[in-house]
Amino acid sequence: MSDMNAPAVTLLTLGSRCGAKAGPEGEPPPDFVRLADVAPRIRQDMRYAGPENFMGRPVPGYCAAQCWLRREVAEALAAVQKDAERAGRSLVVYDCYRPQRATAAFIAWAADPSDQAMKAAYYPHLDKAALFELGYIARASAHSTGIAVDLALIGMDFGTPFDLFDEASGTRDPAISDDAKRNRAELGALMQRRGFVNFEKEWWHFTLEGLSGVAPHDFEVR
Repeated sequence: MSDMNAPAVTLLTLGSRCGAKAGPEGEPPPDFVRLADVAPRIRQDMRYAGPENFMGRPVPGYCAAQCWLRREVAEALAAVQKDAERAGRSLVVYDCYRPQRATAAFIAWAADPSDQAMKAAYYPHLDKAALFELGYIARASAHSTGIAVDLALIGMDFGTPFDLFDEASGTRDPAISDDAKRNRAELGALMQRRGFVNFEKEWWHFTLEGLSGVAPHDFEVR
């Protein structure tokens, strides 16, 4: 959910480029791992590292299309993948750890009414300035702590694409097809079995709760 006390965005934060010492951290903490090293069969389609996202461009802090997570989260996700494979399924992840500078970029983007290039694809029925208030983008995101992941099951219909900011993306939206309802329920059951909790506004967003020492970070994704 939104944190209305978040610090203001500065041009320095948004202007940082990969390799520059723009954030307070350089290397990942020792309890973070690359998902590819723990669960290499999980497909990675890291949307914020490229232009296929609601900003329409690579997001600051994403210097590589790599999923990083807290080790406990990566290991739990590896268990979900094994469960999915037994049912003939496989996971694809869209976002994992998110640098705090990326959230700063989201805040600046939302405050710029002239940048509407991706409205039709990602927020056709909403004013982007309301996305934080409505809970679609968080000013203090669990992604920045490495305990949240956005994902789907490959080749399955979930009723909406990833990151569509719309009521139809709500996990239990009644207007989606029966197939999409079943697929969302299957994904939710797989994730819940391994300790993940879904965010009801986004069928793709899950958090592994109950971890100690959870804190936000700002190292670059590499």
